[in-house]
Amino acid sequence: MNQDQEHLRLLSIFHYAVGGLTALAACFPCIHLFLGIALVSGAFPVQPGDQAPPPIVGWMFISIASVLILAGWTLAIAIFVAGRFLARRTHYMYCFVVAAIECLFMPLGTILGVFTIIVLVRPSVKALFQPVVA
Repeated sequence: MNQDQEHLRLLSIFHYAVGGLTALAACFPCIHLFLGIALVSGAFPVQPGDQAPPPIVGWMFISIASVLILAGWTLAIAIFVAGRFLARRTHYMYCFVVAAIECLFMPLGTILGVFTIIVLVRPSVKALFQPVVA
């Protein structure tokens, strides 16, 4: 196995690992989601003389947490798909764009994104992504 193929294989494995960590990290706002649901449903007892928080506070917790969870899981799926495409050596531009987006998420995303871009810009790697004409 040549060096480029080995690098693509390793990058594929690391994309799966970082995708899993991203999906796990995207679950952290679930705490805020459940808190918002509890605020809206009135699960917290109000002491006599105290005032209950307005329902908009609960809805803000729910909406912001939902957006963060959805964005995190979407990114995790994109990273998983990029790992699959790297393993199959297809969709070069998709892999490159996902690698660039990964660079925004420190520290693991930045490391993986930079190494993926470094490998993908090599002419010999670009040739591996070209369809084989029979």
